[in-house]
Amino acid sequence: MELTKSGYELGGVNLLTVAKEFGTPVYVYDADQIVANYHELKNAFKGVDVKLKYACKALTNISVLKLLKNEGSGLDTVSIEEAKLGLHAGFAPSEILFTPNSVSFEEIKEAVELGLVINIDELSILERFGNEYGNTVSCCIRLNPHIMAGGNSHISVGHIDSKFGISIYQVPHIKRIVDALNIHVNGLHMHTGSDILDAEVFLRGANLLYEAAKSFDDLEFMDFGSGFKVKYKEGDVTTDVNDIGAKIVKSFKAFCKDYGRDLELWFEPGKYLVSSAGQFLVSVNVVKQTTSTVFAGVNSGQNHLLRPMMYNAYHHITNLSNPKGTERIYSVVGYICESDTLGYDRRLHEVRVGDVLSISNAGAYGFSMSSNYNSRMRPAEVMIYKGKAHLIRKRENLAYLLENQVELDIS
Repeated sequence: MELTKSGYELGGVNLLTVAKEFGTPVYVYDADQIVANYHELKNAFKGVDVKLKYACKALTNISVLKLLKNEGSGLDTVSIEEAKLGLHAGFAPSEILFTPNSVSFEEIKEAVELGLVINIDELSILERFGNEYGNTVSCCIRLNPHIMAGGNSHISVGHIDSKFGISIYQVPHIKRIVDALNIHVNGLHMHTGSDILDAEVFLRGANLLYEAAKSFDDLEFMDFGSGFKVKYKEGDVTTDVNDIGAKIVKSFKAFCKDYGRDLELWFEPGKYLVSSAGQFLVSVNVVKQTTSTVFAGVNSGQNHLLRPMMYNAYHHITNLSNPKGTERIYSVVGYICESDTLGYDRRLHEVRVGDVLSISNAGAYGFSMSSNYNSRMRPAEVMIYKGKAHLIRKRENLAYLLENQVELDIS
């Protein structure tokens, strides 16, 4: 988003014009930024056969999936529903990695029937998989490296207390199951968490996978997950993907030489691809001053953007309607009947009733984590594509809330 003479623009389109045309609240995504993020990351790993599998839990809109498929991306999915959305968007089954956890075996069987790449993260499931399919269906193994990454337990998923993956120390047990049931393991996977800054975290995990690979002769790929940190505010330190890329490529080439053949290197970026491309536009309903705080109350809340309340996540907020007004301090709050704060003590150009505020870094885990709490409708989604704003999801209405309810005849 940039400030021009005509106001704030995203992808060359005036955001106030978008708010007027489509109403608020509305999610707006810049297609060019998503594409640029994809190629920036892919280019960081030049020299090896790298495959990016977009972690679509970040944002599953069909138009976003199609956009990334067009650039050559694969897909990382964590539910059978996400996988079916990917198939609907045109991804081939072989391009879709299925990495669930705590799902029924019936869901895994459905994924096999669809032809997806199966990733298994639990020993009993691996045994059932082997008993069901033997070596007729390949699978990947998700390992837990016992590395704390990302700074807190909400976003770190590779530590010893995590529910994700099979312990790296259980590789001998995995090997016994694989050999006994004649399972064809074609990949190894790890994901340590989000907001990783240090290449050494990836390298520590990579070295563990390289060591584990000695137990499996027929690997085709190694999947290092993701976790690249994006910028949320001025002064934020972000992941240097070129530095990480150079170090990982060097280590991966050495591993492949030792392993005896070249494998594919996979990553699963989600937030890195779409976070910076999204703005969430909301309108100010009230400006309320108390004895200690001035609140800007908007027509949205944690039902549409949960991250601030769930993760204490920071999202920069801009007053689109008054870019040159006097700066004042506000707490931006929502209309949900909870302590529903989107941003504490923010310096904003003077906020007035009716102003449109834009919440940045709204491309990842915004709409995808939204709900109908308080029986509020989920917002519309718009994509800026080839210099024009396109509606890519309609705003919900009351009919949506009633559609699947079955009214009991109460008299």
